Amino acid sequence: MAAPNIILCQCDQLRSFAVGCYGDMAARTPHMDRMAEEGVRFDTALTNNPVCTPARSCLLSGQYSRTCTGMVGNVEDNPPNPRRTRLNDPTIAELAAAAGYSTAHIGKWHIDPQPQLVGFQSAVYPNYDHKYYNQTYYDEKVKPFQVTEFNGDFDARRVTEFLESAHSRKPFFLHYNISLPHQPIGNGHMPEKFVNMFQRDDVPIRPNSMKNGIMTNDRRWFKIYTSDCFYWDEVKRGGYRGPEWLPPDFDLRDLTVLYYGATACVDDLLGRLLRDLDRLGLDENTILVFISDHGDNLGSHELFNKDVLFEESIRIPLLVRWPKGLKGGVVSPWLAQTIDVMPTMMELAGMSVPGHVQGRSLCQALKGAAANPSDAVFIETDQYQIGVRTATHLYGMQLDRANRSISNPALYFYDLRNDPYQERNLAGTTEQADTAMRLRNSLIAWNEKTRWQTVT
Repeated sequence: MAAPNIILCQCDQLRSFAVGCYGDMAARTPHMDRMAEEGVRFDTALTNNPVCTPARSCLLSGQYSRTCTGMVGNVEDNPPNPRRTRLNDPTIAELAAAAGYSTAHIGKWHIDPQPQLVGFQSAVYPNYDHKYYNQTYYDEKVKPFQVTEFNGDFDARRVTEFLESAHSRKPFFLHYNISLPHQPIGNGHMPEKFVNMFQRDDVPIRPNSMKNGIMTNDRRWFKIYTSDCFYWDEVKRGGYRGPEWLPPDFDLRDLTVLYYGATACVDDLLGRLLRDLDRLGLDENTILVFISDHGDNLGSHELFNKDVLFEESIRIPLLVRWPKGLKGGVVSPWLAQTIDVMPTMMELAGMSVPGHVQGRSLCQALKGAAANPSDAVFIETDQYQIGVRTATHLYGMQLDRANRSISNPALYFYDLRNDPYQERNLAGTTEQADTAMRLRNSLIAWNEKTRWQTVT
């Protein structure tokens, strides 16, 4: 069999709870749902770090963020670093290129260093700040340029051009990043059809965003999600000073309407990709992965954005479709994680997985093998929280930022079987003490043995 093409299609800040094939009947995600029907859906997929730069770095490296980047938070370089001080071990793009693949990156990057330094033979990508119109783009072949149209349309067209040109020089590895849903969302930030696609009564509100029957209400965050200058106002000026355009009764349900519209926009762009593959005769022998970098709290636990050890932050969609090589309609009970994607794709494509990769191949899971009941996923955050997530529990600790030592060994302990919304923290109690101790010890051991990269 000819070597398969590989496409890693990643979007931003999409939690699995807002996707149709993950049980959300309100979501309008027919193309994600089609991928699930025709491929494999991992029922419990988790990011190893619920923040942009580290999560994206984990995907390309197959390593934990501390190991591949030497940090657990975002970089803020526009354009990206022209020196390779992070991602020092070969990435999936480099390994694919060495195996004879043509490699390309299209869409959001937000990784250190530049894509050309880590194996991408061509790359076109916007500034990392989230601005969906009139955005600055980079391409190694030309000077930085402005894209006035909706970024999603521009990126999709570049994907089409790459697929048409790659058709004669297969196999190829494409890293395609669809950025939505991410603040800012709403009017002026995505095509109008998606702004108005949902009504207030259409969208669900998670129970853990309610207290005494009242929804979480944080107008500062509502403005951050909907203002086109949230970054500059909040970070650079020390407080929101943007236009007071939000209606006085705008609430979490209104924000959720916009989030679901942004999710539908992602699905629409995924649909364009699927149609291109079919039109060009690339469908059968292309491994297509759809994944998000992390989730969105969206009011749960009175929190917004991401970066915490809660399900809304860490649970992501992960769909794998390869008509020629995988049976469709498989729902895997395995715990899948971001760092597993790289070795899985390499094994499927017949490439050897190097020893520096910390993830494990999910090839057996893709073929319907039973899950290991003792499986566990380790997660770290920009808040210097570390956690271990099993099929039934989550245990978390706090690290000291200065010296990375454990400052609170019992930050969180949740029984997700009986408390799926994480509303009852068992840390510090005597409940399920044996399980808590076992998870505590495994997390301490992981923290001690998992190396931090030294950045020079």
